[in-house]
Amino acid sequence: MADDTPPIDEMHYELLAQDALRGVIRLALERAASPDGIPGAHHFYITFGTRLPGVSLPPDILAKYPEEMTVVLQHQYWDLALEPDRFSVMLKFGGMPKVLSVPYKAITRFYDPAVQFLLQFDPPAPEDAVVIEAPRPAATEKAAPPPAGDDGPKVVSLDQFRKK
Repeated sequence: MADDTPPIDEMHYELLAQDALRGVIRLALERAASPDGIPGAHHFYITFGTRLPGVSLPPDILAKYPEEMTVVLQHQYWDLALEPDRFSVMLKFGGMPKVLSVPYKAITRFYDPAVQFLLQFDPPAPEDAVVIEAPRPAATEKAAPPPAGDDGPKVVSLDQFRKK
């Protein structure tokens, strides 16, 4: 009699792949943080869960975006700082500068419309979500609706690698 029990992925390849793809975001942000800034027509729409562990937003921004927000890094962003597990940036909200700090694991979507490049990530498990309200000094954001277009973005999805 054959053993029909599916193998157990003790390596957690799905999580390893998502971490590797988040490394692409970190490398793109490193270019954006360079003195030359984001090259050419590139710009980034970064969507993240506002109440996920490690996310730091001013209370007024958290109140306005209680679940998720999208920021745009294009022309007006300041003090983009990168750490191994997070980035922080100053943006303007209603003309007021505010700083947000976002762990890469809180990012659910990264999109560069200049080249139709899209990365989407599974949201963290609900038990991982917590309320984070400790603000850091000033930050700003440009909220943007999800990009749309007839061509559609190039999506890198991990679904094709999952066992059915």
